[in-house]
Amino acid sequence: MNWAFWGAVLWVFAATATAFLPMRRQYAPGIVLLILAPVMIVWLGMAHGWIWSVIGLLAFISMFRNPLRHLLARARGVPTEGSQ
Repeated sequence: MNWAFWGAVLWVFAATATAFLPMRRQYAPGIVLLILAPVMIVWLGMAHGWIWSVIGLLAFISMFRNPLRHLLARARGVPTEGSQ
């Protein structure tokens, strides 16, 4: 086990702890986790192979599907809920 593995484990525990917070307190740690996720996925893939990057990417998309939908809609210029 190397640092990439333990970093990914720590990221998962941080995401789980963030999910237990009330919704209004999830935003700041959620954004930090959202920004760190691609770094962790690439780091994990470089250390253990591309298949682990694909698995990490699928898990990331599953966990952050609603924020990613919102960001994608905003990037396309589609009005989103609360953006008016």
